[in-house]
Amino acid sequence: MAWAEKVYKVRNGKQTKQFTWRARWKKPDGKPGQWPGFPTKKLAEEFGEKQEAAIRAGRYIDPAKQQEKFGVFAKRWMKAKPKRGATVAKRWNLLEQHIFPKWEHTSLIDITWFDVDDWQLGLPCDSVTAGHAVSLMSSIMTGAVDARHLEVNPLYGRRRTLPTGATTVKAKKSDEEKWAPPEVVLQMARRLGPAVGLHVLTTAFTGLGWGEGAALHRDNVLRTRRQAYDGGWFECPIIRVDPEVGELAEYEGRDEDGNKTGLVLQLEPPKNGNRARDIDVPPFLAELLRQHMQVWPHEYLFCTPSGVFWRRSNFTRAHIRPAADGREPLTKTRGRAARDGWEPIMPGLTMRGLRHTHDTYQDQIGVKTALAYDQAGHLRPGIKRIYQHPTPEMRQERLRGLQGIYERAMGNLKWTEIWPEVPDLTQRGQPLNSPQTIIEVGERAA
Repeated sequence: MAWAEKVYKVRNGKQTKQFTWRARWKKPDGKPGQWPGFPTKKLAEEFGEKQEAAIRAGRYIDPAKQQEKFGVFAKRWMKAKPKRGATVAKRWNLLEQHIFPKWEHTSLIDITWFDVDDWQLGLPCDSVTAGHAVSLMSSIMTGAVDARHLEVNPLYGRRRTLPTGATTVKAKKSDEEKWAPPEVVLQMARRLGPAVGLHVLTTAFTGLGWGEGAALHRDNVLRTRRQAYDGGWFECPIIRVDPEVGELAEYEGRDEDGNKTGLVLQLEPPKNGNRARDIDVPPFLAELLRQHMQVWPHEYLFCTPSGVFWRRSNFTRAHIRPAADGREPLTKTRGRAARDGWEPIMPGLTMRGLRHTHDTYQDQIGVKTALAYDQAGHLRPGIKRIYQHPTPEMRQERLRGLQGIYERAMGNLKWTEIWPEVPDLTQRGQPLNSPQTIIEVGERAA
C-alpha cells in the first residue's frame, strides 16, 4: 500500500519546521518509488495509490521518466534509430534549427498537441519543412511511449493546421511552374553542351532524381529488359538505379551524439525500396547514351570532367542557373576569357523540376498508373499496388509516347541534331552528335 513521508525544507544548511509530503509506493521491480512536492499527506497518498493501481493494470509509467526533457530523450532516440546518412543529417537539422529552440528543455509529459500545432504555424520556414518537423517530433514521442516514458503520444494521428491566405496561393503558383516543355529541355541541353546537357535530357525523359543521376555508373546504363510477350520476347534498354549504391548523398556528417564531422559526399542505397528500379529508356535517349559512353572516359556518366562527383550546389551554380536564367556577356580581360551572353530560357528551372517534368510527360501521354508509379520510383497507394502490374504493351506505349514528345519538339525547333558537330571525337567529355534516329521498340520475336 502507498504511503507518505514528510520532507523538511532546508535553509542555509539547517532543517526548518516547514515541510511538504512525498508519495511512496513499491515499483514493479520491488524497489520503492517516490515523488515529492505535495502540500498535504492525503494528496501524496492518493498519488501513490494511483501508481499502484497503474502497476496492477499493467500500464505503469515511472513519473521520473515522464519528466525527462525532450532534448535528452531525442538525442538518445537518434542514437537508437540509425538511418541513411542523409536522413540522419536532415533529422539533426530539423532538431537544431526548428525543434530544440522551443522544445529541448520541455518535459515529455508537458508537450501537448495544442502547443505543438500553434508552434508549427509560426515556424520561419515553408509549410513542408514545418510538417517534417512535426512528423519527426511525433516519431520521437512515439519512441517515448515505446520506452515507457509516456502512456500515449499526444501528437499521433493529428492533422496539423495549414497556413492560409497569400502563402498558400504563392505555393500553388510555384507548383504550376515545376515542369518544362520539351522544347525548353532540348534548348537547355544544347546550351549546356553534350556531357552536361545529356544529364538534363536524361533527367527529363527518365525521371532520375539528382542523386540517382549523379551516381549513375556506366555498368547500369543500357542494360536490357527482357520479358515474355505474345509468343516471343519484349526487349528494351534500361537504366538501373542500383539498390546498393544507387544514390549520391551529400550532407553534413554527424557522429552518434549529433556533433558535426564535415561534409559527406558518398554513394548510398536509394532512400527507399521503390527508388531502386529499372527505368525503360526511349530510343533517342538510348542512342545518345550509347554514343556518350563511347567517348566519356569515366565510370560515372554525369560526373565532372575530371572524374569526381559533382556537389549539387556547384552543378546548379555553374550550369543550371546560368543556362535557365541567362547570363551577362563578359569581355576578355587579363586572366579571364570572353564569353557570350545567354538569354533566359526558363528562369527558376531546377533538376528537381526536370524530374517533375518526366512524371508530367507520363501523365500527358497516358502512361498506365501501374507503370507510371514503377518508373518514377513512387509507392502506389491502395490495394491496386498488389493487383496491377506493368505489361510489355504498357511499356511499349510509354516509350512510343516519350519518343513522340522528343520528335515533335525537334520538329518545332527545326533541329535535326541536338549538338553541333564535334571535330575531335576523342575530346574528353564530348559525345558524338545525335541525329534524330528512330529505333523500333520491342519488335516481336520471330
